[in-house]
Amino acid sequence: MPPLARALPGLARAPFLLLALVAWAIGAAAAYWLPGPVHWDQALLALLAAVLAHTAVNSLNEYHDFRSGLDLHTTRTPFSGGSGVLPRHPAWAPPALALGLITLLASIALGLHLVRAGGPAALVLGLVGVLLVTTYTPWLNRTPWLCLIAPGIGFGPVIVAGTGVVLTGGFDPRLLAASLPMLFLASNLLLLNQLPDREADAGVGRRHLPIVIGPRASLYVFGAGLLAGYASLVLGWLGGLLPAGVLAGLVTLPLGIVVLRGAWRHHADSARLTPVLGQNVLLVLGTGGLQAAGLFLST
Repeated sequence: MPPLARALPGLARAPFLLLALVAWAIGAAAAYWLPGPVHWDQALLALLAAVLAHTAVNSLNEYHDFRSGLDLHTTRTPFSGGSGVLPRHPAWAPPALALGLITLLASIALGLHLVRAGGPAALVLGLVGVLLVTTYTPWLNRTPWLCLIAPGIGFGPVIVAGTGVVLTGGFDPRLLAASLPMLFLASNLLLLNQLPDREADAGVGRRHLPIVIGPRASLYVFGAGLLAGYASLVLGWLGGLLPAGVLAGLVTLPLGIVVLRGAWRHHADSARLTPVLGQNVLLVLGTGGLQAAGLFLST
């Protein structure tokens, strides 16, 4: 296999694509739980569109971070600071850009096809997704609060609710309720991953929360997001919008406490913070997976 082909998973940040898969699974499980027919023939196309969009934003981010010089100044961890592919192989920057643009166009093409199944709601959510992919690196990460919520909107309402809309043929408020835990937890995922990079990010003009309000204050925001993520499961059930099965997601609450305490203690030490970042990834994937299982088994 040519060296560039071997580098493609790094440019796409392939391990992180699991997040798109879990978000899709929540949306598909919600569609299965809701009454009425499910268009399962669209399920794999919806998954492919989500993964392609996630690949696009990852590879475009790799390209822009290299071109801005950010990659040369970050303290790289397995969860932050980019893949490191382009600093090692600068000549692969154009292919990284091409990968981002091709996967973006492919996701748009699939999205337009899926609008036929999901109707106007699918079109609106798809347009929001395209806007997030194309504006995140050049603009959104210079606006602190938009930078915070952008990942949550993308993996929550856009992928979770969008998948449900495509599979059921229309919008249902219960799909939005099912997307809220991922909205808060995916935003938290990025917020914590920004802590090791705040000085390097500030040097290239980024203005996310850890830069603007500092790491300690950002961890209060993280704690609020953690609480909101779990509360949305409970309130969705109490409000009759979600079945009791989604409460399976609460199993990860003790891990959430561990992550918050670890981040508070080690936010200034990248080496000690790295295991905490990994625990946070498990928290998001585990909570989403348990929520999806709970929805699926509640039919």
